[in-house]
Parts: sequence; structure tokens; C-alpha cells
Amino acid sequence: MISVPARPYPYSLDPARTALVVIDMQRDFIEKGGFGDSLGNDVARLEAIVPTVAALIDLFRREGWLVIHTREAHKPDLSDCPPAKIRRGNPSLKIGEAGAMGRLLISGEPGNAILPALAPIAGEIAIDKPGKGMFYATGIEAVLEERGITHLVFAGVTTEVCVQTSMREANDRGYECLLIEDATESYFANFKQGAIEMIVAQGGIVGWVAPLAALKTAVAQAKVEA
Repeated sequence: MISVPARPYPYSLDPARTALVVIDMQRDFIEKGGFGDSLGNDVARLEAIVPTVAALIDLFRREGWLVIHTREAHKPDLSDCPPAKIRRGNPSLKIGEAGAMGRLLISGEPGNAILPALAPIAGEIAIDKPGKGMFYATGIEAVLEERGITHLVFAGVTTEVCVQTSMREANDRGYECLLIEDATESYFANFKQGAIEMIVAQGGIVGWVAPLAALKTAVAQAKVEA
């Protein structure tokens, strides 16, 4: 087991049973002309975490640990997207409409792709999710069970929506969850901070939170002690 300094207390992970989940690091959310931009958000806040997310992914790849990527994506005919979701937020461009990078949040469109700097490689899992959480209508739970995964480390966007929803779903299913706080972001600084406080409240009611440096140090120390 590897012990990571974290809030509200150290997080212990079993490398053989741990996976990284990178939530929705897609062009549609992070680049100008995408869905996030159409909602009037400052996408530069999300772009700023790309190097940290890349370093986190690289750590897992070097250790040979499982990496999972998610995309919020819908079928071209929008049959998996409730009309209420399309209407919500009153964006200048709605889900399914054509933007600068193709139809917004539609599977296979250029804007729906994960950023090239963070793109999945052979052996990694990439799933399309029609909802906010990683478990709804994706089949990922069966994949995790088959691989014996019990611990999930989270990164991605946005902290208070898809990341927190996925962590709560995972928590309800018995997974031990750690959020890497400098590898996640929101369009709103206070929303990120609020979500983090909700996660660690009451003794870690949803999970643990730590910076990437703490995870790196813990992994290195475990090698020294081995």
C-alpha cells in the first residue's frame, strides 16, 4: 500500500487495484469555439491545468497503472440526450448544433475529442458518457470489477459538475476516491473550492483531496522503502 498525504487524512492506495480517471478533458470544454465557450465561460481557467493533468497521466503510465478517460458525448441523432439538457443554460449554441469544431458534444466530432496532449494511448480505456457521471449508461462498472479496481484517482473538468458527480457515484459503489486538486478546475474558482470542501467534509464523506506533488512523493518514497 502507498500512503498519500491528503485531506482529511492520508489516503492509502493499492497500486494493483488503482486507476486514474481523467474526466472530460475535451476540446469542447477547454478550447475557444467549444460548448464551454458558447456558455460564456472563461475556458482559459481549464486550459491552465493541462500540464498538470499531463504529468499525472505520465506518472500512471510510468508505473504501469490503469488510465481511464471520459468524454461527455451524445449520439448524432441525440436519442441519448434529454431535451431538457439541450435547452438548459440558454447557450448561444446548443448541444448538437454546429460550432467552430463541429457539432457540440457529439461523438466523433472534432470538438468532442480529448485534447491531443492528453489523448489516450494503446491499452487505456476511453468511454463516452451521456450524463455528468462516469457510471451512468457507460458500462464502466463491469470493467472496473473485472480488473479488480477498488481505488480511483480523479482529475479533469469541471470540479463541481462531472468530476464531483463521478466521485459521488464511485463513492456510492464502494470505491476509495482521491481527487488531485491541481489537476481539476472549474470555470468558477469558488465553485471548485466549494466542491473540494464538500468532498473532504465530515471525515471525507465523498473522498480525499491532495496535490499532485503529494502523490508523486508518496510513490517515490514507496519505491525507496520497497
